Amino acid sequence: MHDHYGVRSRIHFFNPESSLNIVACSSLEKNTLPFAMGVKNMGKFSVFLIIVMCCWASMAEAAYFKYKDPKQKLGVRIKDLMKRMTVEEKIGQMTQIDRTVASNEVMKKYLIGSILSGGGSVPAKHATPEQWVDMVNDFQKGSLSTRLGIPLIYGIDAVHGHNNVYKATIFPHNVGLGVTRDPALVKKIGAATALEVRATGIQYAFAPCIAVCRDPRWGRCFESYSEDPKIVKLMTEIIPGLQGDIPAGSRKGVPFVGGQDKIAACAKHYLGDGGTHLGTNEGNTIIDPKGFFSIHMPAYYDSIVKGVSTIMTSYSSWNGIKMHANRYLVNDFLKNKLKFKGIVISDWQGIDRITTPEHANYTYSIIAGMDAGIDMIMVPYNYTEFIDGLTYLVKNKFVSMSRIDDAVKRILRVKFTMGLFEKPLADYSMTKYLGSQEHRDLAREAVRKTLVLLKNGKSSKKPLLPLPKKASKILVAGAHADNLGYQCGGWTIEWQGLSGDITSGTTILSAIKSAVDPKTQVVYNENPNGDFVKSNKFDYAIVVVGEHPYAETFGDSKNLTIPEPGPSTIKNVCGAVKCVVVLISGRPVVVQPYVETIDALVAAWLPGTEGNGVTDVLFGDYGFTGKLARTWFKSVDQLPMNVGDSHYDPLYPFGFGLTTEPRKNL
Repeated sequence: MHDHYGVRSRIHFFNPESSLNIVACSSLEKNTLPFAMGVKNMGKFSVFLIIVMCCWASMAEAAYFKYKDPKQKLGVRIKDLMKRMTVEEKIGQMTQIDRTVASNEVMKKYLIGSILSGGGSVPAKHATPEQWVDMVNDFQKGSLSTRLGIPLIYGIDAVHGHNNVYKATIFPHNVGLGVTRDPALVKKIGAATALEVRATGIQYAFAPCIAVCRDPRWGRCFESYSEDPKIVKLMTEIIPGLQGDIPAGSRKGVPFVGGQDKIAACAKHYLGDGGTHLGTNEGNTIIDPKGFFSIHMPAYYDSIVKGVSTIMTSYSSWNGIKMHANRYLVNDFLKNKLKFKGIVISDWQGIDRITTPEHANYTYSIIAGMDAGIDMIMVPYNYTEFIDGLTYLVKNKFVSMSRIDDAVKRILRVKFTMGLFEKPLADYSMTKYLGSQEHRDLAREAVRKTLVLLKNGKSSKKPLLPLPKKASKILVAGAHADNLGYQCGGWTIEWQGLSGDITSGTTILSAIKSAVDPKTQVVYNENPNGDFVKSNKFDYAIVVVGEHPYAETFGDSKNLTIPEPGPSTIKNVCGAVKCVVVLISGRPVVVQPYVETIDALVAAWLPGTEGNGVTDVLFGDYGFTGKLARTWFKSVDQLPMNVGDSHYDPLYPFGFGLTTEPRKNL
């Protein structure tokens, strides 16, 4: 369509502040210039002015969008974008909010840089991957419609698979994976998790947890691979699984994400979260620098070399100084000495907890967090309070612009590296990966390798395992035998985990029924009394008991006992028939009182959705290979007790694990 002058009617005056990639000026149509010059009231000067404006606008436009040009060097793109950003836009990038308070409009109005799903924060119960993609894209469209069109990054706690999402593959928790001492396995798990996270349109996972749990009374011990820093360091191979292999010759400390089938990872919680006094969550790690760095730092060195994109600060303290306010460890050591160039992100309301009581002096918390060197603040709800507070502090020079620029540069570096500017929106093409059979097979393999056989027969000459598949009648008992939620533990569907049939998977009872000979009668009684067991003449019994799901502080325990009716079930069943006890727990628990009664004992940790992995080994299709990556204590009075300690006197030592050979067709 043309106007009377033969010039396309969509000529616009160039607006250097426009966020939209609009053609600033259209070319004059061929052969229309003479006509235009001859029109009444349209002199030569008018045409000349239009041509000059077109040229000027085109040149200005090309310069303006340099940061959107993927052919430009990363540093050029970052510099070009940052020089255009206002203080408000920079502070927006530093703000991460929960999806429950986010919307397309909020992203536009407050220029928010990141959204997260907290534990259990989902678009709808049993939401499909398509619903997830639609939700993330709607938020993203809000970000793209802002003046500069900086895409958001969406984060989620995918800590043993994509565990918030219905029908995702749930892998064993880290406490089990450490048993395998198999970095190639965790790399595959990382790659599978990345695909399932991308299936829902999400680009960032708050994983892995590389805590070194030194006291099983800590409620997050199941998120730790081992008490041994060497094993934890080995398992950082999950990072290239999640992000892709960093190219050879890359500068140390530079973040890396290798394409649309990979996601940004997060090493957490920096630093010393697993070493707190009495295993208290968010507590105080009391230790000299030599011990602190030798135990808790090695896995971070490896994570940085492998190009980890983000590192999350810990709620905990080191010798009384909160990690969220520890300038020496965050700014001076992590950023300056170790040359980490990615994003340092706070934990959930992490800066609020700098003060006691939390949020008592939020202005101080913002200053302390900024001074420490935190780049992105997981607010996650009261974002206007954070934005207004930091804006005031910057404008009144309590927080320097150089500190803000350091944070924003790091955030943009990760976003550019991930390819977010080129492909900000997800589609449905990857939804097929969520809960795929290939991933479930991998999880089943992982379960097999995480199991530790602690006892096999009351005499070594008469092992009970592997169990025969052919029997006339067997008993399955225990609250955890037919409970997928218990089998998966915390951080599954909900933050604290759940009981029952919470997602797609195979319970241990279902796996037993499919593993045994079709003629073998399987009787399930959750908590039978002794008379029932004696009167039924069972060939043998499988008792599956353990801890109930928990996460974080809710899991802190002073006594580490198996909750009732677990102990009663063990006594009633194992006192009357040959039995194997399969223990579902996030850590070693008190078992010494029951060991004499039990014929065989298996530590199965928190295996996840693929219960067949347990029966694969119980019935001898595969052998037991797992070796303890944690010391199994006799009594909680011994704690903390780790391998190498002078008072080391365990029930089962670090590295212990009986083995069996695979036997077919039993």
